Amino acid sequence: MRLALAWSSLFRHPVRTALAVLGVAVSAAMLLDMVMLASGMQVSFRALLMRQGFEIRLTPKGTLPFDTEARIARAASAESSLRAMPGVREISPVLGTTLHVVRGEASEACFALGIRPAVQGDYELEQGRDAEGDDQLVANTTFLARTGAVVGDTLELAAGYDAQLRTWTARRRVIVAGRGRFLYLAADQAAVALPLGALQAMLAPGGVDEVSLFMVKTVPGRDVEGLRAGIERVLPRVTAIATADAVRSVEERLSYFRQLAFILGTVSLIVGFLLVSTLVTVSVQERVGEMAVMRALGISRPHIAQQVMLEGLAISVVGAVLGLALGLLTAEYLNGILRTFPGLPAAIDFFVFEPRAAWQSFGLLIVTAVLAGAFPAWRAASLPIATTLRTEAVS
Repeated sequence: MRLALAWSSLFRHPVRTALAVLGVAVSAAMLLDMVMLASGMQVSFRALLMRQGFEIRLTPKGTLPFDTEARIARAASAESSLRAMPGVREISPVLGTTLHVVRGEASEACFALGIRPAVQGDYELEQGRDAEGDDQLVANTTFLARTGAVVGDTLELAAGYDAQLRTWTARRRVIVAGRGRFLYLAADQAAVALPLGALQAMLAPGGVDEVSLFMVKTVPGRDVEGLRAGIERVLPRVTAIATADAVRSVEERLSYFRQLAFILGTVSLIVGFLLVSTLVTVSVQERVGEMAVMRALGISRPHIAQQVMLEGLAISVVGAVLGLALGLLTAEYLNGILRTFPGLPAAIDFFVFEPRAAWQSFGLLIVTAVLAGAFPAWRAASLPIATTLRTEAVS
């Protein structure tokens, strides 16, 4: 009954009420998106770095941790040394370089990864099968779109273009065995992955004894930090980075984004508070005579206060429900844009939906609505009956 009376009061001015609900919905959407952004980036980056279970990453000393075109020389010897170390369970070498897809006189550049399919951690297969032979590769969606190829097609890869002779030093015909999602590369970067030995053979006569990095899985229960330090002692030309340390470093850098999200979320709550408080205050101001009559007829102060607060609560609940739906749509749209942003890993989700975050946002909005309606409700309940009635009679 009280809720029906609250809606009846609000719909005396439907346009004003609709605008207030819309404003609360926008505030709710912004709040949810900021909560999703604050937690989503951290969760997504952690999941990306920990996804394949490699605890240690080895890169050439003096290079950036994710520089896949850097080089570790004498790779076979380095891998043998790693395998001899107690605690090393699995090793995944990776070699990065640029190749070209040749079609007649034309060529299309692409980034190529040399991997061991059985232990690789650089892509997730989405269609077809892994590159099981030296004449097979896995490509990402961007590569297939730019070359017009599909899974099952045969292409010609080339490396080492000689500008004077106008020829390639190495060519290899390969079959597109599968389509994959490359985790650490940007979505707009055309990329392929093929067996490590096949790529090494294309880069120099007789092959190159180089890789860009090693990823290492440890024996369960092994002291990762101790193994990491031991690797750097045995292989002084590499930098060994524990994945857990990389995760902490990323989370520290993301703290600025969380602070920004907190500030914007707070602003959205303040906007929602002001909208609800203003609307309810105006509604009370227009109905002071009506409320004085209710008091004269014996309606208690708490009853009137509750009625006014219900009006603010009704606006907030409807606005919050609409806002949460709007926030999810907005987050999905922004995620789609950011996934294609140059330089950002394709596997990153900036907005990650968590039911707990949605309930927290909804709860904050309801608490804000109660607080926003508290002062107008107190004012309505405290109106002096006789004075108000005389004032309304004169006016």
